[in-house]
Amino acid sequence: MFSPQGPTLRELAVQALSSVEHGYDLLAPKFDRTPFRTPDPVLDAVVRTVRPLGPFRTGLDICCGTGAGMGVLRRLCDERIVGVDFSAGMLAAAGSAVPDLPGGPAVEWVRADARALPLAPAFDLAVSFGAFGHFLPAERRAVFAQARAALRPDGLFVFPVPAPPRVGSGLYWALWGFDSVMRLRNLLWNPPFVMYYRTFRLPDVLDELAGAGFTTGLLPLSDLGRRPDGSPRCALVVARGA
Repeated sequence: MFSPQGPTLRELAVQALSSVEHGYDLLAPKFDRTPFRTPDPVLDAVVRTVRPLGPFRTGLDICCGTGAGMGVLRRLCDERIVGVDFSAGMLAAAGSAVPDLPGGPAVEWVRADARALPLAPAFDLAVSFGAFGHFLPAERRAVFAQARAALRPDGLFVFPVPAPPRVGSGLYWALWGFDSVMRLRNLLWNPPFVMYYRTFRLPDVLDELAGAGFTTGLLPLSDLGRRPDGSPRCALVVARGA
């Protein structure tokens, strides 16, 4: 799962026993060499699916990590893109990975909690990749409301959602086991490290987006293939400011 340049088992253990913020500060220099980074085929599929919905002048990456989503925004937005994360270590890595380029949109970085974004409603497009497991279900509506508040009227908030694994499959049990271990860890150890895979259920998410002031739809990320029943392996949630 990890390249030789990725984190060691000891480094992962230290991260897992830290807070979310400090854990990602520690992991940041090697994060892009782990399977936790959003794969390039997913990023490319999002670009191809979102581009016809534009044009976009300004973009926001919520919980930007080391900047993979900022690369998406650079390809979609003409004027300005902003990455927000609460980990200083991740922002430092992102700044090195996604510098300003001549002729491209201006790149900015903001250290902030996604539950309290210090941003004016100035963005045409907001994205997020792989971050929602760090929020408890009771917190998500606040995160979505902050995304809505940062968008211009009629702005778009988009993010990919993989199809749920088949019940009883290897991936199903792997995710079930991971979440169970994290719940046990958080019962026995402080500070908590919130990261759960099985709490992000699409029907709940769509209801929460509606409660935050969005109208929602789904677009298949067709480049990523389909399951045996014909449904897409991954879809794009498209939430528009109502």
